[in-house]
Amino acid sequence: MKKYNIEKIRNIVFVGHQSSGKTSLGEAILFNAGITNRIGRIEDGNTILDSSPDEIERHISISTGVAALEYGGSKINLLDTPGYEDFVGEVLSSIPVSEGAVVLMSADSGVEVGTEKNWKYLDKAKLARIVCVNRMDKEHADFDKCLAEAQRHLGAKVMPVLLPVGEGESFRGVVDILKNKALIYAGSDGKFSLEDVPGDLSGAVDEWRQKLMDFAAESDDSLLEKFLEGGTLSDVELEKGLSAGCLAGTFVPLAVTSATGNIGVPQLMDLMISMLPSPLSVSQIDAVADSGGIEKLAVGPGEPTTAFIFKTLSEKHTGDLSFIRTFSGEVKVGDDLFNSNLDSSERIGQLYFTQGKERKETDSIPAGDIGAAVKLKSSKVNHTLCLKSNKKVISGLEYPQPTLHTAIEAKAKGDMDKVSTGLNRLSEEDPSFKLEVNPEIRQTILSGQGELHLEVILGKLKRKYGVEVDMIPPRIPYRETITVTSEAQGKHKKQSGGRGQYGDVWLRLEPRARGEGFEFVNGIVGGVVPSKYVLAVEKGVVAAMEGGVIAGNPVQDVRVTLYDGSFHTVDSSDAAFKMAGIKGFKAAVKNAKPVILEPIYSVEVLVPEEYMGDVMGDLSMRRGKIQGTEQVGNMQCIKAVVPLAELHRYSTSLRSMTQGKASHRRDFSHYEIVPHDIAQKLIAEAAAEREESS
Repeated sequence: MKKYNIEKIRNIVFVGHQSSGKTSLGEAILFNAGITNRIGRIEDGNTILDSSPDEIERHISISTGVAALEYGGSKINLLDTPGYEDFVGEVLSSIPVSEGAVVLMSADSGVEVGTEKNWKYLDKAKLARIVCVNRMDKEHADFDKCLAEAQRHLGAKVMPVLLPVGEGESFRGVVDILKNKALIYAGSDGKFSLEDVPGDLSGAVDEWRQKLMDFAAESDDSLLEKFLEGGTLSDVELEKGLSAGCLAGTFVPLAVTSATGNIGVPQLMDLMISMLPSPLSVSQIDAVADSGGIEKLAVGPGEPTTAFIFKTLSEKHTGDLSFIRTFSGEVKVGDDLFNSNLDSSERIGQLYFTQGKERKETDSIPAGDIGAAVKLKSSKVNHTLCLKSNKKVISGLEYPQPTLHTAIEAKAKGDMDKVSTGLNRLSEEDPSFKLEVNPEIRQTILSGQGELHLEVILGKLKRKYGVEVDMIPPRIPYRETITVTSEAQGKHKKQSGGRGQYGDVWLRLEPRARGEGFEFVNGIVGGVVPSKYVLAVEKGVVAAMEGGVIAGNPVQDVRVTLYDGSFHTVDSSDAAFKMAGIKGFKAAVKNAKPVILEPIYSVEVLVPEEYMGDVMGDLSMRRGKIQGTEQVGNMQCIKAVVPLAELHRYSTSLRSMTQGKASHRRDFSHYEIVPHDIAQKLIAEAAAEREESS
């Protein structure tokens, strides 16, 4: 593959709701560019963009497929992202290395929740984009509905530049409004005949062409002057004005295709080159300054080499494949670059341009281009490679917080070390899931973006590392506390020949406000307990608090005062007074009306208004307390506090309840007293567990 100047490169990300045909469209594009000799079919498992075992088995995209192709004198780096929300991390890692996007809609479904969510990601990144109404050959395809929904939900700036000739089974071509010609297809080879606009479409074409000309003229003062003088613009001028609007974000062209029928695909490819910008459109990117703030980094071929790793794939026989976007300079085979995140050197070995699972070797990745390196020593996703003399750290990718949490246990005894090693390796490939060993609940917690996400991760764990796990509900980190003041003696006396053990203390326990924690007070007067033993008493109290009293949970929010006691000049010791502290604390707690506390989380649910009643009712059934609601864009934000015990797999339930249109976030808020009936159940379970272990 030859090298292209930066102005001839297009880095384009494909986004859209699941099953809108992104991968199928990518396969048709690769066929038209001569990369393949047939259009791969997801159903047949022979696509080059979806090639992992999980993708072939499930017939969905799980990771971003990256393919370089040459077309019309330009180079396109196509990034085909998954549509399932569980794999949103792949979308969010692909957008920052692209300058343009194609947003796919299925012609029989219109704007869906995934369409809107991806649109917001593109808005945040200020990416130029094209809307593509795909699957126009499907039953119930409705172009007018799709266009109306796109303009209503995505913005009135969405305007068609291609119109369909027919719908459903009768879809056979497109009308290019800019050229005022129909392109009629007879097969799936991408070849078409140029014809006059069909009579039933001529009125719509004239109307839309005029609207596009009005818009193009307004986007450029020189074009506006010419338009006002002559009342028209040439095809070249029209395209120039629309392209400027696309770059500015004030205009979004809409195209129509059938990916599987390869209809309209060449016209979409032309639009990708003419409407979407080259890497030259971005002259600066965000970098992290030495102070920790954000600075602007100049990019382009004339600047010092700076590149960013946005994706890795772990391959069994060839090692890690690291996908690199070169923002400035050139990454060359044999270069000694500097990893500014790790302050370490990285020698560049083999470099490739990828076409899905296929690779084309190259000696360099120039500015603006995307390629891949193999077997980098220590560099991972989110790392910057640069010259040591010009150290820069490109601002890292932002991944969403996980929404689903589960505890995991190895199926085979003794395999947990292998499980942890495997999952930590997989997290280098997919940073959107987290692994945490929680010492308090003594469980390993796996957190991801949804059920499917976790299933895929554990499937990879089994396939690549040969270990299997069971998913179980995470334990709840309950606490215990007291509600009234109480006093009790703790006396430890033992004589078994030789030196005995003697420690005697009186403790006063007082409840503290929630969240104030533990306080130990030395109230001894007159030396009845020597000062050298006071610390041992406190250690005993802390040990007793950690093990709990009524259900084995740590005790919190209590003040313990040591106010009396006695000692023996020979038999007293630190160990004896520690035991006395344990006994005194446990005795005092039993008289202080102890209760169990449960963690309460602040939950915010972003939901369309039509589902508000269902969501609020469900939160109430989960013992949640609604704190209020507020309008956020065209959504409602429900704020509530909910016990953690009621939130297990909540994200799955929420998606099901709202057809995937709602999302939520949660953060720890505080602890509250558990209702009596639940507390009795927890106490009984703890007693049974103690009996079983003994």
